[in-house]
Amino acid sequence: MATTNKYMNIFQELSEEIKNGVFEPNSLLPSEHELCERFNTSRETIRKALTLLSQNGFIQKMQGKGSLVLDISKMTFPVTGLVSFKEIQQSLGRDIQTTVHKLELIEAEDWLANQLECPQNALAWEVVRARTIQGERVILDKDWLLQTSVPSLTEEICADSIYAYLEGQLGLNISYAKKEITVEPATDEDRALLDLDGYSHIVLVKNFVHLEDTSIFQYTESRHRLDKFKFVDFARRRK
Repeated sequence: MATTNKYMNIFQELSEEIKNGVFEPNSLLPSEHELCERFNTSRETIRKALTLLSQNGFIQKMQGKGSLVLDISKMTFPVTGLVSFKEIQQSLGRDIQTTVHKLELIEAEDWLANQLECPQNALAWEVVRARTIQGERVILDKDWLLQTSVPSLTEEICADSIYAYLEGQLGLNISYAKKEITVEPATDEDRALLDLDGYSHIVLVKNFVHLEDTSIFQYTESRHRLDKFKFVDFARRRK
């Protein structure tokens, strides 16, 4: 078996065991030596599999202690990365559905023109989508995209992946985003479209997405139920 396939297979097997409760949250995985013996492979291959587990939010590697199993009932979302929800969904490997509640071409009023840094009354697509994860509606994504960059949009595209369409079909060069993360009181819309489970607040992630020429073409509000998500980043101290 090729090394690449082997460490991927080990990652998939261990991640399934974590999902199924074989290894409980806050317990330690077997040591690298024990995993080498179990899978009859090298320490390098095991370390590659453990790195994938860490990158996908299943474990936290602790120097001198081993690999701590994380509570995956809270899903991990990268703060600094610019990834589509479909790409996150593929890495999570969970039962996730998208419901498109609104797709409409609107004129940008003052507040939206300010977010998109565009003229008032410029045309923009407004998209409202709820994400159902393992039977619960826990994310409400609200997107506004300038029609000058996105001439057309359909419900089918919104239900699948807008970014796959923008990059694959329209050839847009999406470059970077500025993000703001706050905790806000839930709105009537949140209560209508999400299963808030009694929570009165949501985590709000605002994205101001820029093209390669630095112009903003998309403003997004991603509204998350408090108890289901954690946002992660990697920081290194400057020396």
